[in-house]
Amino acid sequence: MTELQTLPAPEKLPSSGGKTRAKGPGGGSRKRESRGSLAFSRSARLKAMAKHAVLIIAGGIMIYPLLWMVVSSLRPNELIFREPGLWLNSLEMGNYTDGWSALTHPFGHYMLNSAVVVIGSILGNLISCSMAAYALARLQFSGKKLFFGIMLPFHVIIVPQYILFSQIGWVNTFWPLIVPKLLATDAFFVFLMVQFIRGIPTELDEAARIDGAGHPRIFLRVILPLMVPALATTTIFTFIWTWNDFFGALIYLTDPEMFTVPVALRAFVDSQSATSWGSLFAMSIVSLLPVFLVFLFGQRFLIKGIATTGIK
Repeated sequence: MTELQTLPAPEKLPSSGGKTRAKGPGGGSRKRESRGSLAFSRSARLKAMAKHAVLIIAGGIMIYPLLWMVVSSLRPNELIFREPGLWLNSLEMGNYTDGWSALTHPFGHYMLNSAVVVIGSILGNLISCSMAAYALARLQFSGKKLFFGIMLPFHVIIVPQYILFSQIGWVNTFWPLIVPKLLATDAFFVFLMVQFIRGIPTELDEAARIDGAGHPRIFLRVILPLMVPALATTTIFTFIWTWNDFFGALIYLTDPEMFTVPVALRAFVDSQSATSWGSLFAMSIVSLLPVFLVFLFGQRFLIKGIATTGIK
């Protein structure tokens, strides 16, 4: 028989309080990872707070002139430039009533003139720019790339355009402000719609062509219903830009009865006598309300139209 050898018992390691500690193989690294993640979350939180603080300050700086104009429209005329703050000691609602009837016609007359120009410009841009965009995006013809090159800004051709409209007899009418929109002269909207149409699959055109549809029917039945976001974007931008247009209206409209809102607001500033700043600011707030409402209710269409333009 072989003798069994007894092994010596393992020695106990001393521990504080007589308790043994069991350390896992990754205990220290886990603690370090938790500390690192905690420090990272704190730094990310501080960065987010600093970013929001900067945005709030920048937003306050940008919105301050608008708030100051609102407050100044409710102040007496002699206190407008003496108190640059936003605190009101008294309300002066007479600025709105005086400003509404301060010019030759009530201010609503000039808003109606602007509405006529805006509606004509919107219809012109929607019809002409969409047709031009379809031709540039779907049709193949010589000189198509050159067409983009001849789309010049309004300020470049203003002199020959004024001479032409003056010879026709359209000066001091709304036609010089509306008719160019019917000729797809706004290159921005043409390019916007071209990019949108290029994102529509050509298989839809081919399927309609197999059913016997020509280009007019494809445009009206297939492409145009899918262009609603781009058309809404064109409508909103045309409304804002035409409503605020001062340069074109100042050149072509000389009769006070034909003034649009920007030119009528300019009439409040008199270089020979005292300017009624309270009435000017009050009517400026009134003229901003349509723009604010259009942008407020059309914002989702505007974002959708810009976001989907160029996506293929």
